[in-house]
Amino acid sequence: MNPTPRAPIALMTCESGRNFAQTVADHMGLPLIPTEETWFACGEGKLAINANVRGHDVYVFQSMIGKQDERTVYDRFIMLLHAVEAAALSDAQYVTAIIPYYPGARQDKRKGRTREGISAGLFARLLQSAGANRVMAVEIHNDAIAGMFNPSLAHLENVFLTRHLTEWLVAKGLVGGVVVSPDVGYLERARAYAEELSADLAALSKERDYSKPNQVFRSTLIGEVQDQNVLLVDDIVDSAGSVVAAVDELKSRGAADIVVACVHPILSEPAWERLTALKARSVSEGWQFNFVGTSTVEHDNTPDWYHTFHIGRLVATIVQKINSRGSVRQVQQDRE
Repeated sequence: MNPTPRAPIALMTCESGRNFAQTVADHMGLPLIPTEETWFACGEGKLAINANVRGHDVYVFQSMIGKQDERTVYDRFIMLLHAVEAAALSDAQYVTAIIPYYPGARQDKRKGRTREGISAGLFARLLQSAGANRVMAVEIHNDAIAGMFNPSLAHLENVFLTRHLTEWLVAKGLVGGVVVSPDVGYLERARAYAEELSADLAALSKERDYSKPNQVFRSTLIGEVQDQNVLLVDDIVDSAGSVVAAVDELKSRGAADIVVACVHPILSEPAWERLTALKARSVSEGWQFNFVGTSTVEHDNTPDWYHTFHIGRLVATIVQKINSRGSVRQVQQDRE
């Protein structure tokens, strides 16, 4: 028996999220409903829905980071709020915001400094106040962010890619005998990758100066990588300073080829310069370096050592499961 949909599906998007939204819509065989995003000369914006969504199960897409346009993370987030509120005020039955990369996820606690805000919680409150019943994101930096949503108003759907990504890595030959976590905070996620791959596990201990953003002084390895091909897994690669420090430590401990795989390849400056230098180093020293990122953050014209794991089909399946009241967890655990 086919499950009964909770309401007719309507897919809509903000302009910065259109490429990703179209990919998901194509997998579902559904159109994106027409919307009109407007930015005024003073910097204000608005979004209008040019279709009837009353009583619909509405999914609103937005990409928070990428080179689709010149909009900032904050521009994109505010436009997402406009879109969510527009759907709610249009009498949608359910409104789900789909943001593959959750903004502010690394600002989930104060780290000993009391005179600053907690952005992850602020964004959660704003989304539910705008009218979102559910927020879907991919591998949020800290699972505890789910507790920043009021369960009577909104629910966080945190999608994990472990099984699907590891199967893809195996198919592409981008694996190693040891899975390495870049820090102790990501150790449990790295353990899940190691279990899927039947590989050994090691971890790096990062030393940071939190008074300076994106600064890693050095990484220290806990474990053994001598003569082993290594898969270094992480959730976010931003400026790639951690990647450089990790590769330096792994090579000093005798690692062979290295694959860096991350869920959110933000790759802010000077990340591309640093990764390109790592590739040049690997060529000159006679070992292989490859980088894997998912399509939560899209990059064009990438070099041959950069590999993209596309998540559009998985997200499409999850949307269908939510609409039919199915198990999202099962989708994440199913093998291809």
